[in-house]
Amino acid sequence: MSLPRPIKFRKICSLPKKNRFGPLGKTGETAEVVLLTLDEYEALRLIDLERLTQEECAQRMNVARTTVQGIYTEARKKMTDSLVNGKTLIIQGGQYEMCDGKDKICRRRRCCNKINTEIDEI
Repeated sequence: MSLPRPIKFRKICSLPKKNRFGPLGKTGETAEVVLLTLDEYEALRLIDLERLTQEECAQRMNVARTTVQGIYTEARKKMTDSLVNGKTLIIQGGQYEMCDGKDKICRRRRCCNKINTEIDEI
């Protein structure tokens, strides 16, 4: 019997300022929900907003490029499902650890200078 591979936490450098997005007028139990994890949020932020390559994103998140590709693909699918089908998008959870700002890769960038440790809810 082989042991499962240990979980490798994905490094993230910031939390979203808001963690809930969705159609106006739908609240509580009437709204369908899509859950986007914090590591998926980080992949979207690094690739789409910071314009990093998947390889650069993988270095920042401390995972393999193929892992980032899977995280990013799943994140875009969830975001699109929320937008197209009018579902509430909630950002929370996932397998991650916060960046401490001491990593050489992060210190070259501005990401760790503005770590937001609180998430505002709507």
